[in-house]
Amino acid sequence: MRQPLRFILSLTLLFTCLSSFAKIGDPVIDPTKERVKISGTVIEKVSKQPLEYATITITDTKNPKAIAGGITNAKGNFSIEVAPGIYNIKIEFISFKSIQFSQRSLEKNTDLGTIALAEDVAQLNEVVVRAEKSTVEIKLDKKVYNVGQDMIVKGGTVSDVLENVPSVTVDVEGNVSLRGNENVRIFIDGRPSNSLNMAEALRQIPADAIDKVEVITNPSARYDAEGGAGILNIILKKGKNLGFNGSFIASTGIPETYGISGDLNFKTKKLNFFTSTGYNYRTNEGAGLTNSKLLDSNKNIIGYTDEDKSTERIRKGLSSKTGVEWTIAPNTFWTNSISYRDNSGTNYDNVRYLSYDQNHNYTSTRYRNGEGDDIGKDLELSSNFLKNFNDKGHKWTVDLSYATNKDADNSLITDQTVGSSDPIKINETSNNQKQYQFQAQTDYVLPFENGSQFEAGYKGNFNNLRNPYEVIADGSVNNYLSNTLEYKERINALYTQYGFKLNKFSYLFGLRWEDTNIEINSLREPNISYNTKKYNNFFPSAFINYELSDESSLSLSYSKRLSRPRGRFLNPATNYSSNINLFRGNPDLNPSFTDKFDIGYLMRWDKLTFSTSMYFENTKNVFSFVRTETGDYVGNNPVVLSSPINIGKEQQFGMEFTLNYSPLKIWKLNSSFNLSNAKTTGSYTYKNVNNEEKTQDLNNEAFSWFSRLNSRLTLPYKIDWQINGMYFGPKKTAQGKSLGNYVINTALSKDVLKDKGTIAFNISDIFNSRKMKSETNLPSVISYSEFQFRRRQFNLSFTYRLNMKKTDKNKNNQKNNNDGGGDGGGDFPG
Repeated sequence: MRQPLRFILSLTLLFTCLSSFAKIGDPVIDPTKERVKISGTVIEKVSKQPLEYATITITDTKNPKAIAGGITNAKGNFSIEVAPGIYNIKIEFISFKSIQFSQRSLEKNTDLGTIALAEDVAQLNEVVVRAEKSTVEIKLDKKVYNVGQDMIVKGGTVSDVLENVPSVTVDVEGNVSLRGNENVRIFIDGRPSNSLNMAEALRQIPADAIDKVEVITNPSARYDAEGGAGILNIILKKGKNLGFNGSFIASTGIPETYGISGDLNFKTKKLNFFTSTGYNYRTNEGAGLTNSKLLDSNKNIIGYTDEDKSTERIRKGLSSKTGVEWTIAPNTFWTNSISYRDNSGTNYDNVRYLSYDQNHNYTSTRYRNGEGDDIGKDLELSSNFLKNFNDKGHKWTVDLSYATNKDADNSLITDQTVGSSDPIKINETSNNQKQYQFQAQTDYVLPFENGSQFEAGYKGNFNNLRNPYEVIADGSVNNYLSNTLEYKERINALYTQYGFKLNKFSYLFGLRWEDTNIEINSLREPNISYNTKKYNNFFPSAFINYELSDESSLSLSYSKRLSRPRGRFLNPATNYSSNINLFRGNPDLNPSFTDKFDIGYLMRWDKLTFSTSMYFENTKNVFSFVRTETGDYVGNNPVVLSSPINIGKEQQFGMEFTLNYSPLKIWKLNSSFNLSNAKTTGSYTYKNVNNEEKTQDLNNEAFSWFSRLNSRLTLPYKIDWQINGMYFGPKKTAQGKSLGNYVINTALSKDVLKDKGTIAFNISDIFNSRKMKSETNLPSVISYSEFQFRRRQFNLSFTYRLNMKKTDKNKNNQKNNNDGGGDGGGDFPG
């Protein structure tokens, strides 16, 4: 992200200087007067690579205004002519320490030689693991995970990428959590993703299409207020370098998996055409089991049921993002793009039930097999306009986007009891979703000469969704399980914030106002429910940074957030693959509100960077999944429904540690550790199918933790070896507990064809250990469950780079530095 910013500021600085030459009162250069030439070469101090677009400014010693200037070419060279005299010469490049030659006498042609600029860490307020294989940038307000250098995710999906991101966890079903909290808002290129099945949507985007992931645990007022846990912004690749260049990736794997993708662009001085397109075929094999003890009202065992399940998911998908960026003027840019995804797949679910009596004597076997297919199509048109008024960050952006989503999912389920005279039961499910979304946003940033900065903006999000779901059981529609969800959302937001620096303190205060109008219609015969939710709220935010030294910083932040129920929390469609363990969303959920407090500390040494934070979150009207007995039975088995409800309040206190360490030039380590304690207070009263009122006490206090370690080592013959491991600790729930699990992945890569190509081999889940394990205790059933969405996988990939090297620093990156579609604003002042 820094490279486009460097380019923009350097270029606009030059034009600002040039435009000042002709101002009234400025010195007038006589073209007939003798001229001398000043030349030199500007390089990066560490890598010795030339710095293109570095800015050279020449000023009179008695007049601070620039009288001449220029920028370096692709080789870092510059040459500028001036009249003989005494001048001050300044060489600048964004995020690097500038160098100035004061009172320099120029009476003849002068070569300043090679000028090496060093990075200005204090200016960046961040640290980057700089080597060419860097993957993680740690900032005080967010973490940025660069995907391009990660071998382990080659051939994978967005879900695989997120598993490696600090502070983020992904469970075996693909549900994403930030610091252990699932109320996280997910953006794709800065635009919110409102898919009903977010876990499946993330699996449809190949990892090769992703540039980086931004993790914002405590967002400021410039960001959407939604997402109690914070925001994840997934940024897709864009065209970057001058000329025609790009890369191709081909991969294959076991179970049967293969794909091919290309990231290409052609760039001239005015236009940049770019595309990132790929096709993939992916097979995921999974398994699960649920062993249950059946109890009567006196807690006596009346039987046992062992349910085991095997699954296979086959996905075929085409994904493409294509666009053009137009440089209207040196400081004005307009980018338009179209994104399209076409995904189809087949699902196989085979479930076997073994029943036993109270003495654990076998009584019967029942098979429930499902076969389904799904088709999904997504189309998005987006436009971004950027106007830079100067090189100090004064800018105005406008973002527009329109997206459509269509998903069709149909399945056929057969149910048979071995040896029974009962006929085979045939059930069908049909799920069709159509969604339309329009988003408009504008942001204005105005810095002042004293270092302070003012921001303001507007954002409108308008979303329409219709999702009919139908279950046909024994030849007729099951009205209890069938449903149609209609969802209309209108959100308008205004924000403003002001930041300034005072000595070693930096301050940022903001206020956001959001007006929400949501209509939710749940059409289920014989009951039809119409819900209108209207509310508007103010969301303040405050951030304070203190520079303890050049190597360390301390930060304190507060923000108010909300979580609107979305996706699987909202969708009333019932998962019917098992007819005794049902899952259904709740369209009548209300939003929850969270006050977030965070204290952060960042310390840098030569080879080590340490970041830690302590956080407290107080959430009101929190929603969570609970399991309830419906009152129905299949044989002796009670039918249990898992559904989300608003249960009361939750207070969470936690600590997080992130460590980046380079013990050797060839060895990079990064790790993170998170622990938290959550206290939930609430109860739930409901009526089962027999109209009996039931109440569940959901008070709970749970301690949880997870840890991640990633190691990257360069072996002999320049073979890179990467291995990472994650462990998720056990956690108590109100109705039982989830057990700990771990996963270990590894990869090897080797550059070939004079570094134009790379061969990579990775193994996902080496020990086949990534399983979600849980225990549940209900009045009439005690169960133990395991589920594994994807078994161990092997993957081989080949990357070929066209007209670019692996170490290409992309200095000529896109000029639109609003990666992610303009969530607005500049950086934290100071």
